[in-house]
Amino acid sequence: MSLSASTVKKPHSIPRKGGVDASIRQLIEKSDPGKVFTPADFLQLGSRAAVDQALSRLARSGALRRLRRGFYDKPREHATFGRLLPDTTSIAQAVAEKLQLRIQPSGAYAANLLGLSEQVPLKLTFLTDGPSRTVTVGRQTVMLKHTTPKNMATAGRISGLLIQALRHMKQAQMDVKAIAKLHQTLSDTDKNILRQDAHLAPAWIGKIMQELSSAARIE
Repeated sequence: MSLSASTVKKPHSIPRKGGVDASIRQLIEKSDPGKVFTPADFLQLGSRAAVDQALSRLARSGALRRLRRGFYDKPREHATFGRLLPDTTSIAQAVAEKLQLRIQPSGAYAANLLGLSEQVPLKLTFLTDGPSRTVTVGRQTVMLKHTTPKNMATAGRISGLLIQALRHMKQAQMDVKAIAKLHQTLSDTDKNILRQDAHLAPAWIGKIMQELSSAARIE
């Protein structure tokens, strides 16, 4: 299970067959619906001008959807509702890559990702080691909030997601039922990472991380 978020990895380069358009199209076809792209994802396939032109043509053909300048997605289709909004985490990852930042889901969004809350905030907040800013892509808004290096020490790891989720939930809400939910949600790999990072969390969260990791098989 992978619930953490960090800067998105660039797609692997593939042989050029049929030009930049065809190469980009192949990468798009291999990607999950809802995936958000920026030109930087394809610069290994051609010059910036060639990539920009190819993305514009692919958007006109419907293979991509242009969300705003420099951001595209592979549209998700629904039988009843038609084209859906892009995946929000993918938007945040694309923004992080474009701005060369690290990010970490926080607040109600982090709790929702771990199944601790059904609340999905309209504006998703991510902690970052860069400057605070608000980015709107399509109809979705991502808030990047500058934080301390300490809060980014576990960014991109399941422990970072858990720490931020529990900060939002508060200690009083982490009852037996909530802990049981986490036991079901987290894999043994996740729990072993929690064991490694427990010392980086506030004391009460560190205890929960140790409790969760105690049931995991050592890897």
